[in-house]
Amino acid sequence: MFSQTDLQQIQKQGVPLDTVQTQIQYFVDGFPYMNVIKAATVGDGIVRVAEDKLGEYVAAFDAQAPHADLLKFVPASGAATRMFKSLFAFKDHAKTDPEVVQYCAQLKKFAFFEDLKNAMQASGLDIEACIQQQDYQTITAYLLETKGLDYGNLPKGLLKFHAYATTTRTAVEEHLADGAQYANSNGKVMLHFTVSPEHRLRFEELIERVRPVYEAQYGVVYSISYSEQKPTTDTIAVNPDNTPFRNADGTLLFRPAGHGALLANLNDQDADVVFTKNIDNVVPDNIKPIMVAYKKVLAALLLDYQAQIFDFQDELESRDDVPGLIDDLTHFFGTVLCTLPPANFSTRTNAEKLAFFRAKLNRPVRVCGMVKNVGEPGGGPFWAQNPDDTVSLQVVESAQIDLTNPAQKAIFDEATHFNPVDLVFSMRDKNGQKFDLMQFRDPLTGFISAKSKDGKDLKAQELPGLWNGSMADWNTIFVEVPLITFNPVKSVKDLLRPEHQGFA
Repeated sequence: MFSQTDLQQIQKQGVPLDTVQTQIQYFVDGFPYMNVIKAATVGDGIVRVAEDKLGEYVAAFDAQAPHADLLKFVPASGAATRMFKSLFAFKDHAKTDPEVVQYCAQLKKFAFFEDLKNAMQASGLDIEACIQQQDYQTITAYLLETKGLDYGNLPKGLLKFHAYATTTRTAVEEHLADGAQYANSNGKVMLHFTVSPEHRLRFEELIERVRPVYEAQYGVVYSISYSEQKPTTDTIAVNPDNTPFRNADGTLLFRPAGHGALLANLNDQDADVVFTKNIDNVVPDNIKPIMVAYKKVLAALLLDYQAQIFDFQDELESRDDVPGLIDDLTHFFGTVLCTLPPANFSTRTNAEKLAFFRAKLNRPVRVCGMVKNVGEPGGGPFWAQNPDDTVSLQVVESAQIDLTNPAQKAIFDEATHFNPVDLVFSMRDKNGQKFDLMQFRDPLTGFISAKSKDGKDLKAQELPGLWNGSMADWNTIFVEVPLITFNPVKSVKDLLRPEHQGFA
């Protein structure tokens, strides 16, 4: 299948040959669907924190934060092309839709309006005159192209999202601002951004320019690091007949393998508590207090559950009442960690049962915020069967469920919440040693999608999703968080939502 030249290219890519062969076999065999048992709901897999307890959890985290290494991990996207999809269609092909009309009619409400005005003025154009003449094609061109703001080629993190009374903020600046309010340990705020190589320098330049402003405003010192998706995580592409796809020059095609590839980047980090959310899910200052409070609540819950896990690990080494300990662990896993043992568990010896619990306790822990489902895309919370025949809480994408199966479709439709990528997790064990996160993913939860290149159809493969299969073998807790804490910007029109407006 591979020539000597191919083997040299694979070696240079840094992907082991057996990994490439396994990927091709996944194309042939496909990935199995997950077997969801039931939707996780409030009281049955999702924890709801009583409002009168919020303050206690916030205070508990604030008391522990000075003694912990805290990190905020932000996957930053590539170019924001999809955010401006309808505007590109309008600019290039004069195809309009309600989104374009809405955008043009409310142009002055965007935080980038003054920058756009100045960019057009530098070319001798008056944006007010263009608006009056309904010359929206010129305006859109200056927003998207290099002759203007170049927003069509920039990542979301570098776009101006919010306008305040005397300033504006990009998405990445909002991450600096809110990180200072919860990922703060004794005045030190650690942030890590995964960035595309072509955008890294602009990220660094922007952050270094504004860093002193936010350090002075919040009384903190930032420790900021960056990483890029590793070529070794790229996956091979194949033709529709599952033979390797080749570029015009005959070389093999390797493609970035989705956000699951960032597990390698995350695995390079080390902290007691890691906060994460997507680059475009930021809120302005008037909403930050409730968002910050719930971040601290999730972190306090994480530390509480982790302490319980550590206590059980100590008991496994010292407690003599084996049958009673097994009963306590069975109850803890079934009602707190929502993990059910395999069907044959009762027939195992006590030693085998204790070995099972030791392994399940010694895993990374994550607390996932869940918001009520209002139609946004995202993985849902389910009780699902795992390859080892256990049942546990999993974040499951619709593509992972066989929706042609009436029973599975019915369970999928019963989901009341979804995961907005609002996670707090721990990467260290009881002894403070960092887990190797690569050991806790389910490789059978990848994705195959249809793509094309140079006019030729191909099949592409994504690694297990970062919040899905890449964390499938973690101890997992789902917690309900308010919908107001979830304000993603998937399209430029989302910046016109009330949550992103009216706070200047």
